[in-house]
Amino acid sequence: MPSFDTVSKADLEAVKNSIIQAEKIINTRFDFKGTSARVELKERDISIYADSDFQLDQVRDVVTDTFSKRKFNLAFLDHGNIEKIGGDKLKQVIKIKNGIESDAAKKIVRLVKDSKLKVQASIQGDAVRITGAKRDDLQEAQALLLKEVKDLPLTFDNYRD
Repeated sequence: MPSFDTVSKADLEAVKNSIIQAEKIINTRFDFKGTSARVELKERDISIYADSDFQLDQVRDVVTDTFSKRKFNLAFLDHGNIEKIGGDKLKQVIKIKNGIESDAAKKIVRLVKDSKLKVQASIQGDAVRITGAKRDDLQEAQALLLKEVKDLPLTFDNYRD
């Protein structure tokens, strides 16, 4: 039976390359000379450091611009709170989302069942597996999910025939 998995997974190589590019931009910008403005990547967390709120906004803009130029979906980024770290220095952690949470997975399963398509949806860990008798039904399910689920960056993989 044909099937595919609906997942929400960020491309970590694109994240790494974007952060490297953002670091280069920050190091060469005149308005960041002599400041503590920098960007760090640790596994799935991006840490942004700056001396003031304005400068933090500027660094965040540089990071999001580099992601946008690489066609990275910004919905994967979850901006955390701004923290004070000694003196006037500020830090913000941006987490990279991975996987579909259980509430969202239940919503996707309910959406597929309510659509009356000839497919079945089941939750498989942090993914939702869609199975059907025909490829056309699976393609209709993909189109439905892309149209209806706007709050999650969905991708489809693990096609089986």
